[in-house]
Amino acid sequence: MRTGNLFVDALPPLEGERTETLLTQRNLVIERTVSSADITPHEYVQSQDEWVVLLRGNAILNVAGEIVELNAGDYLFLPAGLPHRIQHVSEGALWLAVNLYQIKEHLISVRESGHED
Repeated sequence: MRTGNLFVDALPPLEGERTETLLTQRNLVIERTVSSADITPHEYVQSQDEWVVLLRGNAILNVAGEIVELNAGDYLFLPAGLPHRIQHVSEGALWLAVNLYQIKEHLISVRESGHED
């Protein structure tokens, strides 16, 4: 059994984002991300499904051409292959992401990284 606290060591980096893997179990990966307000928008098109909740702060995303505003407590499901980008995020925004990989894809990723929790 492992315990932790999502709000411990949650200071934002000087720029960009800091992502930490909290749990890897079979084809499920849970990550915590802390954002700086100084980000460079980057388009993501992920191979896995992702459910994300904004625990603290606010953000504006462009999801396949649609503007989505998120505030603390708001969540969003991003199916695999859906293009999205963070347009704006508040300093210290705290995210929790639950990623669901295809089994085959996840096993390849684990082999490449050399570990599974």
